[in-house]
Amino acid sequence: MILAAGKGERLRPITETRPKPLIPILCKPLLAWQLEWIEGLGGLVDEVIIVVGDMKDKVIEFLSKTAANKKIRVVEQEQQLGTAHAVLRAVEGVEEEEDVLIVYGDVFLGKPELLLEVAKREGNAILGAEVDDPSQYGVLLTKGEDSLDKILEKPKEHLSKVVNAGVYKLRVGDILSNRDIQFSPRGELEFTDIVNKIASVSDVRVVTAPRGSWIDIGLPWQVIEANKTALSNLRGQNIKGVVEQPVVIHGDVYIGEESQIKAFTYIEGPVYVGRRVRVGPSARLRPYSVICDGSVIGFSVEVKESVIFENVHANHLSYIGDSIVCEGVNLGAGTVTANLRFDEKTVKMRIKDKVVDSGRKKLGSVIGGYAKTGINVSLMPGVKVGSFSWIYPGVVVTGDVPQKTILKPETKARVDVMKFENEH
Repeated sequence: MILAAGKGERLRPITETRPKPLIPILCKPLLAWQLEWIEGLGGLVDEVIIVVGDMKDKVIEFLSKTAANKKIRVVEQEQQLGTAHAVLRAVEGVEEEEDVLIVYGDVFLGKPELLLEVAKREGNAILGAEVDDPSQYGVLLTKGEDSLDKILEKPKEHLSKVVNAGVYKLRVGDILSNRDIQFSPRGELEFTDIVNKIASVSDVRVVTAPRGSWIDIGLPWQVIEANKTALSNLRGQNIKGVVEQPVVIHGDVYIGEESQIKAFTYIEGPVYVGRRVRVGPSARLRPYSVICDGSVIGFSVEVKESVIFENVHANHLSYIGDSIVCEGVNLGAGTVTANLRFDEKTVKMRIKDKVVDSGRKKLGSVIGGYAKTGINVSLMPGVKVGSFSWIYPGVVVTGDVPQKTILKPETKARVDVMKFENEH
């Protein structure tokens, strides 16, 4: 069971134009990765249930194109009442003696064999992951060596560095017999409350993922981290496109079909280039760069540790560093994403109504789908630009730009001043 119904509000502007399960990891939707992991379980799986909600039509369209031959049942969560509500909707009609493997829709595993380890564990099981800062997650407290005591949400004290990784194997009957829970303070029915009730009356084994093998894609910069994790598994040079000479390629690099790498381009792997991409002439791709299908990285454009979605145009004289550029974006000549503060402190980003420390010394911009920048636009570290927005030439962007906004230099505003009259 894949829980793919969430809105992904903390990931905006990325999720303004696509649902969270379709965020690309090496140019392939996260949901596609998860389905491949499940397919690798072979005969252990009888049926795949996908719970959809936000932008459900896009998820269903993706499934119809790429997974039509797979045994998949789609369940709609009409009301967004939380993860417990989603699971309970999905297990309707499933026999109580069956086991269900539950995967949160924002989980990326650098080691997919972890899924098999959880699935094959005797009885009920949960995947934990060791992280440096557990304060933003549900922490797993254990009794004995590997038996779950309870999940404690976002504790102020560091009681454990092993957190809930969003993967469970549970008996359906245990879920149903412990479904009587209350709404949480944030107004949702939390599946972790059901898991805690199960753990209080029976054994739930903890499987711990190695450090760096699990990414929770809940915040914009974690899209970069997930792609870095996937790139770390890239081996050798697999070049399916056309490479002109002279071009220099170092390290592990994948170049997809119908892509062109033009003369005097310099590529330092690990780098992933999708299909029908044009790079160069005289471009530079630095380590941990991902360029997705149909995009153009043109003359004297440098990309460093960034994820470029589909059909992005950066034709000339731009720098994209530690950034996410969503589909259909056009960057005018001289557009620069600054990624380092003068004081060299970690970069913060506004997430909903809070300022959150990314923990990254270098973090550029997140540019939403179909946005446009004019020539010589500068974006300061941690800035987000909403989808369909326009930034006029010469503007220095020091604060977030909302969706569907025009930002002109004479406004001297941190954000926008003029809304689009016509909705896109």
